[in-house]
Amino acid sequence: MSTATASPARRRSAGKVTGSKIVVYAISLVVVALTMGPVLYGVLGGFRTNAQIAADPAGLPGPWVFSNYANVLQNPSFWQYFLNSTIIAVLTTAVVVVFGIMAAYPLARYQFKGREALFLVFVIGLLFPATVAIVPLFILITQNFGMGNTWWGVALPQAAFALPMTVVILRPFLMALPKELEEASMLDGTSRIGFFWRILLPLSGPGMVTVGVLAFVGSWNAYLLPLLLLRGDMKTLPLGVADFSSEHSADTAGVFAFTTLAMIPALVFFLAMQKRIVNGLQGAVKG
Repeated sequence: MSTATASPARRRSAGKVTGSKIVVYAISLVVVALTMGPVLYGVLGGFRTNAQIAADPAGLPGPWVFSNYANVLQNPSFWQYFLNSTIIAVLTTAVVVVFGIMAAYPLARYQFKGREALFLVFVIGLLFPATVAIVPLFILITQNFGMGNTWWGVALPQAAFALPMTVVILRPFLMALPKELEEASMLDGTSRIGFFWRILLPLSGPGMVTVGVLAFVGSWNAYLLPLLLLRGDMKTLPLGVADFSSEHSADTAGVFAFTTLAMIPALVFFLAMQKRIVNGLQGAVKG
């Protein structure tokens, strides 16, 4: 009797779960469409001619035109912008990972007075984007340090503003490492610095990859700071896209091709490291 009574309830419960899943999937599809729609439109637009776009803006390439992408790849300015973006992103990532792990280590593994207050400083740093300090930062970099229109002049401020997020992610990740592991290494005669280099760094790989990828993608997509500090051949790809769009405003298909090629490196890099990013963030949350 109880089984017969429970069966309809289970069926209703299963129906509710299925209905909720359908709603979740529908919302997810809408979000994906809104997110990927403009990207796909730009990618496909690069394979069309300006006449095709004018005649049917929402149509598919027919025939497919590869000359737009070929012209961008043959443009020396594109590769100069690409080189500048790559170097700045690599410098930013290196500084963020090195100094981020060095700052997070004592905040996670050492016990000292004012530790939580010091960590709170990094947390508060999340509330101040680069745009808030852009004018004094411009004066400081160009006049005081004389690093205007240089790779380091952009990389160092970007790394500074990325450090709070880096420390916030790495600290709980490092705290989650067993204390018994550190105690065992101490018994074997390993110093704290030795434990940091030989044991903690290899185990912190997922967290370091996570903050490194976030720093790289953030630097690659940065626009405002490079706009103020870089000129001429030192410009990055986002600035190159803006310049190309202004100079070739009538060449819509060419602009689509240039924009697509500019975003591909960061997109491929992020997708390739996606699983490592998820693992690193899971470790931070568990900590």
